[in-house]
Amino acid sequence: MAASTFSGDETAPFFGFLGAAAALVFSCMGAAYGTAKSGVGVASMGVMRPELVMKSIVPVVMAGVLGIYGLIIAVIISTGINPKAKPYFLFDGYAHLSSGLACGLAGLAAGMAIGIVGDAGVRANAQQPKLFVGMILILIFAEALALYGLIVGIILSSRAGQSRAD
Repeated sequence: MAASTFSGDETAPFFGFLGAAAALVFSCMGAAYGTAKSGVGVASMGVMRPELVMKSIVPVVMAGVLGIYGLIIAVIISTGINPKAKPYFLFDGYAHLSSGLACGLAGLAAGMAIGIVGDAGVRANAQQPKLFVGMILILIFAEALALYGLIVGIILSSRAGQSRAD
């Protein structure tokens, strides 16, 4: 039986990979909900005012971006997990887990907000065109919630590898 040269914690990569999965899954759930909910509003509004359909696609696009945030964090986390090249400790796994949860859950919350605002906003915009700018501003603030999660996720994932002096 050969001696193992791994000097980290054996279960630590589990938490790191769980963080990568959480980032992608939760942010894609938010993107899917936001796309579906605002898409229903666009379809409903398009029956009465078909000329506004392309203008009303903005919430759908903004919801789709949320999945990209989760993908970015998942890639950052997964490239940071290489126990054969460098010891990977529980601190690193927990840093990656918290990074993924921060980004993923912020993306889920933002997707819910974008979906609800997008649905009601495009329907209201069909009746009163002056509401368009207000709707866009609300959508921008909802998207900012996911951006905050992305920023915190990047900061937290950068903490991995700082648990021990090399």
